[in-house]
Amino acid sequence: MKVSISDAKARLTDLVRRAEAGEEIILTRHGQAAVRLVVVGAAPDAGQRRALMEKVSRSGAAKATAGPDAVRSQDFLYDDSGLPA
Repeated sequence: MKVSISDAKARLTDLVRRAEAGEEIILTRHGQAAVRLVVVGAAPDAGQRRALMEKVSRSGAAKATAGPDAVRSQDFLYDDSGLPA
């Protein structure tokens, strides 16, 4: 559905209800599409966020590979006495 911005001013409540119901509302200016009204998704609750973070953490842990120890990763920069090489 396309509606001019000037018409939308008088019908905003109705247009918002229609957008919430899933209808695509395009606001136009001088016949050109300017804005699309869309429904804002519901924010996840704390339990959903925690579950998502645990899922991401498990996924990352499954893909992780053993690499060089971080303590020893810069050893090539120093000589045997600990001075810069």
